[in-house]
Amino acid sequence: MNLPYSVNQNELFDLLINLAPSRPIFIWGSPGIGKSALVEKFAEEVGLPCVSLLGSQLAPEDIIGIPQIRGNTSEFLPPKMIARQEPYVLFLDELNACSQEVQKAFYSLIHERRIGEYHLPKGSVVIGAGNRTQDGAIVKTMSSALINRMFHVQLVPDAKSWLAWAYENNLHEWVLNYITQRPDHLFSEPPKTEEPYSTPRSWHMLSDALYQYHVGEENEKFSQELLRILVYGTISAKHAGMFIAFSKNADNKYLLNDIIKGTQKWPEKPEDRDTLYFLAQSFRARLLHDLPKKKNELNRAMQYFTHRAKSLIKDLSRINYELAQMVVSDEDKEVLPNWFMVEIVRDLPRLARSA
Repeated sequence: MNLPYSVNQNELFDLLINLAPSRPIFIWGSPGIGKSALVEKFAEEVGLPCVSLLGSQLAPEDIIGIPQIRGNTSEFLPPKMIARQEPYVLFLDELNACSQEVQKAFYSLIHERRIGEYHLPKGSVVIGAGNRTQDGAIVKTMSSALINRMFHVQLVPDAKSWLAWAYENNLHEWVLNYITQRPDHLFSEPPKTEEPYSTPRSWHMLSDALYQYHVGEENEKFSQELLRILVYGTISAKHAGMFIAFSKNADNKYLLNDIIKGTQKWPEKPEDRDTLYFLAQSFRARLLHDLPKKKNELNRAMQYFTHRAKSLIKDLSRINYELAQMVVSDEDKEVLPNWFMVEIVRDLPRLARSA
């Protein structure tokens, strides 16, 4: 499912607070973007225990229970994990990965909050989650009856929200500093081939691996080869290469903000080529993110930034013409605002013509 609107972590949390107590909610989103963690945080915030069921591992009897004869009749006894006396958050993870028979078992639980004669305690909350078909995960078609029983929302990664969480949870400083400079690298769409790719979860794993090997703590046993193994084993290859370049200057010798302010210059030494490539990529990402679509939307601070940007592109072209071309190119289908490109054509015609 693809919804026309998406929400970030903060917006989803607000929806859960306001809607989940009265209606079951289904969260759509790619693997590794924090759906489960956010539901657990919600449960903690409202003071309820969270019971998680993994749809891909369930059979119908795991939901409706097993029959037991009592006198001349029989009744189904729901599992102990579900049949609780106090209110709780029931999290149905990978709900759209379960079989049609299991989906049927969820109908009354989601719509009427009951299983047979057992009713969820008043104040309980039901939340489902699952991946999309294009994510390459295990998904099955969700029945229209089940879809119609839930409020649907699509979660997308948000670097600002994730960084706030990451700082609070003391992730490795290299990961924090890298995503701060390249927020667009927090997430990449799942590849069609079997290979690692970048998600909030994979960056968390990389942080754990860096801590485990005491990387960045003057560890004499640490080597660049080991770093490559750790990085290429957790995030996408494109991001891994740039993270390696970034790590070579983890002492923040060349911070992009300092270059933009004019207190630092582009690195020019041949041995700094990887660092220069990373900074040029980061600079392009900053331009795409910060420059307004229309020139009349420029405030005074952005006017100064625009002036500095053109100057920095000119300086970069003197050091490495190809990287300067990359900054203003449209090869990745993302283009800089037209008004800015007009000024590049005027001030740096040779660069603009070859871009």
